[in-house]
Amino acid sequence: MFRSFASFNFRVWFIGALVSNVGSWMQSTAQSWVVLTQLTDNDAGAMGVTMALQFGPPLLLVGVSGWVTDRFDRRRILMVTQVVLLLLSFTIGTLLLLDVMTLPLMYVFAFVMGLVVAFDNPARQAFVTDLVRRENASNAVALNAASFNGARMIGPAVAGLLIVAVGTGWVFLLNVLAFAGMLVALFAIRSGELIPRKKADASARLADGFRYVARRPDLMVIFAMVFLLGALGMNFPIFASTMALEFGQEADGFGLLSSILAIGSLVGALLAARRARARLRVAILATGGFGVVSIVSAFMPIYWLYAVCLVFVGFTVVTTLTTANGYVQTTTDASLRGRVLALYVAILMGGTPLGAPLVGWIAAEFGPRAAILVGAAGGLAACAIGLTWVIASGRLHRRRDEGFGLTLDETRPIEVITRPQPTVAPEEFSDQGAQTAAIRLVDDEDELDERPARRRT
Repeated sequence: MFRSFASFNFRVWFIGALVSNVGSWMQSTAQSWVVLTQLTDNDAGAMGVTMALQFGPPLLLVGVSGWVTDRFDRRRILMVTQVVLLLLSFTIGTLLLLDVMTLPLMYVFAFVMGLVVAFDNPARQAFVTDLVRRENASNAVALNAASFNGARMIGPAVAGLLIVAVGTGWVFLLNVLAFAGMLVALFAIRSGELIPRKKADASARLADGFRYVARRPDLMVIFAMVFLLGALGMNFPIFASTMALEFGQEADGFGLLSSILAIGSLVGALLAARRARARLRVAILATGGFGVVSIVSAFMPIYWLYAVCLVFVGFTVVTTLTTANGYVQTTTDASLRGRVLALYVAILMGGTPLGAPLVGWIAAEFGPRAAILVGAAGGLAACAIGLTWVIASGRLHRRRDEGFGLTLDETRPIEVITRPQPTVAPEEFSDQGAQTAAIRLVDDEDELDERPARRRT
């Protein structure tokens, strides 16, 4: 489960990311509570607009941010984005302490943070695979998700207590220290031990990532699933805050719900780290599980029963996202990974500008339970897309030895890379001519099998 910790660079990154993620979750909780209770009168619609402004830029800048991730040094990109985010957190915290923050001004800050995160997220996701050997890439992605969700257990609960004790402004200022922790980790990473990667050259085109994904139907299915989950199902700040108010809770009750959600998320990430590699079928089944447990949670009559349901909600969401992220990273051409990951992040986060205002409006007009049911419908629809593709592509077969047994033949597409034809004597080849290609075919029912390139005549 923890094999990636054998790398010094990954250990340093993990600690820095954990500190940074704790601060980010504290700030996210404080921001949601500020918009809901200080800048508006419990207006969930305003929360939806804030989330839309913050998560919209990754979708708008998907081509540019992915190209930058592939073209330039990822560690330097992260240093720049972390410094800018640190300054934004300091400014917001100061304005809150001075009691001059307004809702339009918070909208502006949310949009600016979204612009920075548009470059930070793909660089952060791709940089993880620069820290470990290729055979440990999926494990590193899962452990990185564990760091994110482990911080989610701590950050919201601490933020809730701090909001009640000293106010929201101090939460933003404490996040400045968390960004400093990430910067220290980035400086401590040993450049000589980073895994060499092929950088995109100056002639690399922004559209190459789109063309690559268009030729990969499995990635298209993954992207469709995470879009629905991100747009409708992952509006947890809206769900948890409005349900906390419905149950008569304050900021500490809201923060506790977010931390309880993270318990299941952490378990899902650690179990993903145990798997040899990411499997598409796991992501499909997890989206269906999310839809089911979300429906159950919407009908819980008391606070603590709803909180218990959130453990299973967190487990299914993180299982889906960690598996999808690992699948994308480990099956994508290294020279295009940044652009493909930028597209993945943009689709995941870009659904929020469309879904969050709608979900927020539903929560404000019809109550939070109706909004949760809409999120559940998104999860079930994502599962239906995945299952439909599996069946339509002929990957679901009946077992020959069992009358009603089914097996899923989940294979990656064959990647064909043409190479120059060697100059050899004609008699060494058949009269049909020679054609050379490198073929990689991996069967998802078996362990990862990196088969060597073979020459075909």
